[in-house]
Amino acid sequence: MRRESKSTTGSVVKDRRSQIWQFFWWADGRRHSKTLGRFPTKTAAWNAAQQFRVQPPQPKPQPSSVPTVAALVEQYRKEKMPTRHDTRGGYESWLRVYILPRWAKTQLTELQARPVEMWLDSLSLAPKSKVHIRGILSSLWNYAMWKQDIPMQVNPITLVTVKGASKRVRQPRSLTVEQFRLLVSHLREPFNTLALMCVCFGLRISEALALKWADIDWLNRTLRVERGIVQQIVDDVKTDDSRKTLTISDDLLNVLKVWKQKTQFSANEDWIFASPVQVGRLPYSYTGVKQELQRAADAASLGHLRSHAFRHTYRTWLDSVGTPVGVQQRLMRHADIRTTMNIYGDAVTADMADAHGKIVGLALNGTETARKPV
Repeated sequence: MRRESKSTTGSVVKDRRSQIWQFFWWADGRRHSKTLGRFPTKTAAWNAAQQFRVQPPQPKPQPSSVPTVAALVEQYRKEKMPTRHDTRGGYESWLRVYILPRWAKTQLTELQARPVEMWLDSLSLAPKSKVHIRGILSSLWNYAMWKQDIPMQVNPITLVTVKGASKRVRQPRSLTVEQFRLLVSHLREPFNTLALMCVCFGLRISEALALKWADIDWLNRTLRVERGIVQQIVDDVKTDDSRKTLTISDDLLNVLKVWKQKTQFSANEDWIFASPVQVGRLPYSYTGVKQELQRAADAASLGHLRSHAFRHTYRTWLDSVGTPVGVQQRLMRHADIRTTMNIYGDAVTADMADAHGKIVGLALNGTETARKPV
């Protein structure tokens, strides 16, 4: 054999007897060979050998320019923005009012931990609001890496700390049994029944207003929570864990029956708290509920009161009647405590019904009511 051509990336060799060319090359520390066949010239043989050459890995081309925050936000809105109306609205508000006015023309890679943290410190916002803004900035960074606009790396926004993030600026308000009963005595229907539903189930106001008569199983005494309504737009519930079927006590079921007989919107697909102003097409708005609730609170000398106080009240009352913490967590339908919930499984159904019955007794009569045997 006589070597005809050499290269740092391999050699082509021709056997004089057979006139057959072979290709030799080194890869992974080992010598490899491949028979090429007969070719008239070494150039032709070398060209044929190229298909067997091991190509060195090519560096991934980097984008010529990193996107600005404004450009990235526009793409994020189309591809990764949350679809739930309430959540999307919150994102848009933080982007429009705070993030874009400050960072719109900034390249994303300049959005680093120190300048972001100093900027958040300068804002006159509650720590919880700053946490929301930090979360959106972190999502933008993750999105840019997902799109391969920038190389994969540690998200610098995870290094941003918000002072007082774990502390409440305003302590949650809970009503005593006496305060709640005084409040509902000043509420007109259907706000009286609406308040009972909120405090007896711990419903968010968006969930309570979105209830329909079809959600009640009168025979099995259950209530399905499967939608919410925010700014008069029907949407999904806040979390998957919020979508539950709950037991209704006999006393509360009777209250609902009385209201069903009074309302002019009593068909299965009608809203339980349908607004006459909307001719039943929509339930009462949150604004209307807030105004009526505050009017009754003023009449009862309870000061400023928001609808979410009913949910805090529900949790306080569950604790006061001795409800096990695991049952409380399931009844509250919290998404971030599923591990604790799984310990109890379905065996707590009876305890949940018993706890619910006690809460209804407090709301209606001021005393605990034992659950009637089924």
